[in-house]
Amino acid sequence: MLKMAVLVSGGGTNLQAIIDGITNQTITNAGIDVVISNNRHAFALERARKHKIDAVCVSPKEYETRAAFNQALLETVDRYAVDLIVLAGCLVVLPEEMTEKYANRIINIHPSLIPAFCGKGFYGLKVHEEVLKRGVKVTGATCHFVDAGTDTGPIIFQKAVDVLPDDTPETLQKRVMKEAEWVIMPRAINAIANGKIEISGNRVVLKET
Repeated sequence: MLKMAVLVSGGGTNLQAIIDGITNQTITNAGIDVVISNNRHAFALERARKHKIDAVCVSPKEYETRAAFNQALLETVDRYAVDLIVLAGCLVVLPEEMTEKYANRIINIHPSLIPAFCGKGFYGLKVHEEVLKRGVKVTGATCHFVDAGTDTGPIIFQKAVDVLPDDTPETLQKRVMKEAEWVIMPRAINAIANGKIEISGNRVVLKET
């Protein structure tokens, strides 16, 4: 059984997609041991409590230095001895100590088709604002492993979503979540939990079943 820590910052819609996947068995051989948020008021923590999952806040506001916060975050994750860390709408930049210790054991969902609209400064609604500003016709989401860079780790799955003529950043964000993010992140977790993923260099190889 794959033990997961899910890191969140806001409402937790991707967290809910993972919980639903476990419930309806589209994700097998995996469970969430803890949900950790940097935001004490994140609704994601309420989602966790509702499903009897440990809900923990580790906020940088409660530490004098970033280094102290980073250490507390790492210690919290370590305490649960998880196999996989899932960044599901997490706006915290992970400390290098964590990406090194959990190399190839951290995944993230990003709301674009990497390498487009990714990297420093591209997160949340800002991604969709830039997509519309650029006038692209197709966007989507990417689930990838996390390394020391920003959105540079091996890509697991991508799913495209059409950009409609009357889209706003908000409508596009919602459609990318529903049609792509909530689909490929559970799929990636299920593949990892069932040994269907191999990493070769900076590429993910899917094993045949």
